[in-house]
Amino acid sequence: MSEPVDVDVIVVGAGPAGSAAALTLARSGRSVVLLERGPFPGSKNMYGGVIYGRVLDRLVPEWITEAPIQRWVTRRSTMMMTSTQALTIDYRTESWGEKPYNGATAYRPDFDSWLASKAVEAGATLVTSTTATGLLRDEGGKICGVSTDRPDGDLRAKMVIACDGVNSFLAKEAGLYHHGGVEHFTLGAKETLSLPKSVIDDRFGVRGNHGVDIEILGATPGLAGGGFVYTNLDSISVGIVVSLSDLQTAKVRPEELIANLKAHPAIAPLVEGADVAEYSAHLIPEGGYKTMPELYTDRMLVAGDAACMCLAAGLWLEGVNFAIGAGEIAAQMAIEAVRDGDVSAQKLSGYQRRLEESFVLADHRKLADAPEFILGDRMQNQYPKVICDAVEAMFTVSNPTPKAGLSQHMKAAASKHGVKIRHLLKDARTASKLFG
Repeated sequence: MSEPVDVDVIVVGAGPAGSAAALTLARSGRSVVLLERGPFPGSKNMYGGVIYGRVLDRLVPEWITEAPIQRWVTRRSTMMMTSTQALTIDYRTESWGEKPYNGATAYRPDFDSWLASKAVEAGATLVTSTTATGLLRDEGGKICGVSTDRPDGDLRAKMVIACDGVNSFLAKEAGLYHHGGVEHFTLGAKETLSLPKSVIDDRFGVRGNHGVDIEILGATPGLAGGGFVYTNLDSISVGIVVSLSDLQTAKVRPEELIANLKAHPAIAPLVEGADVAEYSAHLIPEGGYKTMPELYTDRMLVAGDAACMCLAAGLWLEGVNFAIGAGEIAAQMAIEAVRDGDVSAQKLSGYQRRLEESFVLADHRKLADAPEFILGDRMQNQYPKVICDAVEAMFTVSNPTPKAGLSQHMKAAASKHGVKIRHLLKDARTASKLFG
């Protein structure tokens, strides 16, 4: 490039993807500006959630002792519920409560600020309260930086990495988005409820810094979505994730859905007496692999939520680890491209290949059909009722009538709720293919 530049790379968005990219670039000796529209990294993110930190082992080896973790998740529960029933598969292991750990609950403002601080320590320049309002282009129409909402705030660089969040404005301006319909997005809404640590420990059956993650199917009756309950040190995160199009059609407010979830017989005893500390809501790109934008163009890469890298596959609900992995790989690609003086789309196509070879896109590709399957009508509205009814019948003692087998109870429950056996078998095969 012959045009003057301010830095080698501009990273837009100081979430996990952006901070991982900025950290990797700074460590390589490249000059990098990390732009964040909020007053501090994480200020625009939801209050808490589960983070899987194995991806940090190489990037920040000391993360286990340094990261602002609330609790290490040692119980992972999957719950199916109807309005009056709940069936829970509950798994707990002591191994997740000791090194190398598995998942952890954390407050995103704390975690994001910590990871961004690592990038700053490595030499990245963090600029907060600044929105990238558009892409700068040179006389040949090539991207050469970003404009901002500050006076004289244009920044020029050899490359831009867009980590500017869901429905990325920069990726859209670059013509990379082709799947922007509301049907590909969900709304995550959450309340953080304050409770003393001792009360949380007793109600959830944990001690010390051990925690619980409960994922719920059937928490949004009639609407495609789900619910969750996470334990923090002295608070509980309770919320729902619901199809944005369903929410618009039903004309129900997300806080109503959360109130109904908290009142459910399976959840009410866990949250009784808790005070609401915060309510937050956030768009989530749950369409998965099939709805991702193009991930590269001349002089620009896209990562994290901006690239729809949230994995919503029923059994696995992950986002931060995919964002960090993509951010690091984007930075590695940018380092090589700037070093070689070739920031063309052809050169940057290596980013796509590297993502495909890593867990980031390998997992998304394997589970490409999972969002449609999990959010389908039978999984959302029929199977929770069928399974709960079948299990209830199985454990209802009906003496002096002889006991029926589980298959009989399943057939009876399926018939009651209008589910055909061929659909059960078909969906069982689909689930086996996806998750087997």
